[in-house]
Amino acid sequence: MIEKFRETVAIIVCNSEGKVLLCARANQKGYDWQFPQGGIDSGESVLDAAGRELREETGICDVTLVAEMPEGVKYYFPRAIATRFKNSGNVGQNQHYVLFRLNNDNVKIDFKTHPEEIEFKAYKWAELEDAPREIVYFKKEAYQKAVEYFRPYIEQIKKAYTE
Repeated sequence: MIEKFRETVAIIVCNSEGKVLLCARANQKGYDWQFPQGGIDSGESVLDAAGRELREETGICDVTLVAEMPEGVKYYFPRAIATRFKNSGNVGQNQHYVLFRLNNDNVKIDFKTHPEEIEFKAYKWAELEDAPREIVYFKKEAYQKAVEYFRPYIEQIKKAYTE
């Protein structure tokens, strides 16, 4: 049997200091932090999905593409989440990571730009290395792979900021 994974995008947004945007899910009691993310629509490219999801979930539009991981990172849904996707047949997600840099650090983050479905309730700027520690347990390995891939790009941004 071939396993089916939902194609998604995860957006890493960094500011001029090299800090990355983490957002807390609105549908959780506590603060489960993650990168903005969402599904890739049929016929949509990874970059188009990344731009759309970033606008819909945070209101951020003014960014520059820094890098895109060449391949997605797969992870499996835990049982509690798998039941929500049972009808789709998806056993997990194939997450494609994209790194954008803000063109203006004074950007206003607005979680209500897509009022039909407000994804987040709070945000913070954190070190890239903190992201895998902040994410729910079943995405940790995927986030760690993204951190390893994007670390050199973030280091370049930090270096440019301090010069």
